[in-house]
Amino acid sequence: MFLNCRYNPFINGKNIPVSKTQMIAKIQSYSLQGLTGVPVSVEVDVNNGLPAFEIVGLGDAAVKESKERVRSAIKNSGRIMPAKKITANFAPAFLKKSGSSFDLALAVGVLCATGQLVCATESKTVFLGELSLDGSLRQATGVLPILISAIADGYKSFIVPKENLKEASFVSGADIYAAESLNEVIDHLSGLKPLEKVAPAPRELSSTLNAYDSDMAFVKGQAAAKRALEIAVSGGHNILFVGAPGTGKTMLAKCIPSIMPDMTFEEAIETTKIYSVAGLLDGEGIVSKRPFRSPHHTATSVAITGGGTSLKPGEISLAHNGVLFLDEMPEYSRATLETLRQPLEDGVITVSRAAGTVKYPANFILCGSMNPCPCGNYGSGNKECTCTPAQIAKYRARISGPLLDRIDIKIEVDEVKYAELTSVAQAESSAEIRKRVNRTRKIQAERFKNDAIKINADMREKHIVKYCHLTGECEKILKTAYENLGLSPRARSRIIKVARTIADMDLYDEIQPQHVLEAVNYRNG
Repeated sequence: MFLNCRYNPFINGKNIPVSKTQMIAKIQSYSLQGLTGVPVSVEVDVNNGLPAFEIVGLGDAAVKESKERVRSAIKNSGRIMPAKKITANFAPAFLKKSGSSFDLALAVGVLCATGQLVCATESKTVFLGELSLDGSLRQATGVLPILISAIADGYKSFIVPKENLKEASFVSGADIYAAESLNEVIDHLSGLKPLEKVAPAPRELSSTLNAYDSDMAFVKGQAAAKRALEIAVSGGHNILFVGAPGTGKTMLAKCIPSIMPDMTFEEAIETTKIYSVAGLLDGEGIVSKRPFRSPHHTATSVAITGGGTSLKPGEISLAHNGVLFLDEMPEYSRATLETLRQPLEDGVITVSRAAGTVKYPANFILCGSMNPCPCGNYGSGNKECTCTPAQIAKYRARISGPLLDRIDIKIEVDEVKYAELTSVAQAESSAEIRKRVNRTRKIQAERFKNDAIKINADMREKHIVKYCHLTGECEKILKTAYENLGLSPRARSRIIKVARTIADMDLYDEIQPQHVLEAVNYRNG
């Protein structure tokens, strides 16, 4: 990127490149709009006006504050921060920019514009990273989606913080360099000490079979609930557990990730992009386990759907390719629950705020739990319910009809008898159930290989017509249920989807009457 650099050994004892003339430096960086990277050109001009450092280009507070971080980082890296008029423009000016990942590009631009480095403005190198006051590079958020978008735009060279090394290693098709400090970047660009390229990580993920603390083997009794849960996971259906406190609803929900198939590499990259933007990546650099998100019932609508000043993803996007568990659903605010309706239908969430509008993926299994009444004892065989019919009706009405209509399986979790708790008989483990789930998912993958879906729950009407042929007896069962239970057209479609999953589990090519009957029972709870 830097051409014909000459060095002056007398500036703070450092070899600092010196150019004959000053110029406007244009350094390439990237911003994020949701999960899509957008190119941003950092233009830096230095002139002999009154000393000042101005940043323009519609940046947020973090962008505006970058001038102080860059000023200190350049000085503490042994370089010179001149007492001149410095103007930095983040182009295009109409695009809102946020975050601190422009620091490195701005620092390199200042060094070029002040003659301490000679830069070629036509370079295709992208700079990302936040600077500390001592010149070290800190981890940036959203590096993975930025790299993917920038490579698609034709950029082939990147410099990122070393803390983002593992995340960046899962991207192929470009030369990626990881640096610890501004000095390392300068030495690399000047040719004094080139950085090593980040080695690509393997595209095969390790199995997560033993990565979960919860296992179905420890769930005593609850045969009906376990069956319903296996159906839900096999077809990607939403499920609601209804039962008294302490019957095992939460324990069953926490077992869901342990029976879900391992994520494919493509699914892992999709999920990792979301976690990268949210700044929630761990040291592995990739999310290889199915997400399990369980927000508290006091969570706001913004926390669930996403948003804020920087339009970060919310809980429903963080649960993408995994599970969103809402324990005691009626305790969540009505407004918060209603925000789930659109993503449950479309698999995406559109976040519209004053800062802009972005889309995040939100294809997850919704698992909810609730008591049958406020005191939790309605229908109990050994405890008396103290709630009035009006209180019970009000409690259940906290979950709206349209939202319940989008839940495919409703199952009552029975009280566990003491003999079942102390039984020495070994319950079926998550590993054994997962084998059957994988078999069922494989059938669906083969069925939908020419469609843009993967599981039965994602079927649209055209897929139902194509893949869910119903016999006359099946149609008769559905008609009776539709009329007697007051079902909606959406409910009918979802019953057929569940019946298709049950048929797949039983290895039937065609849906049988018993499959429809079982699906209707789950619909009615």
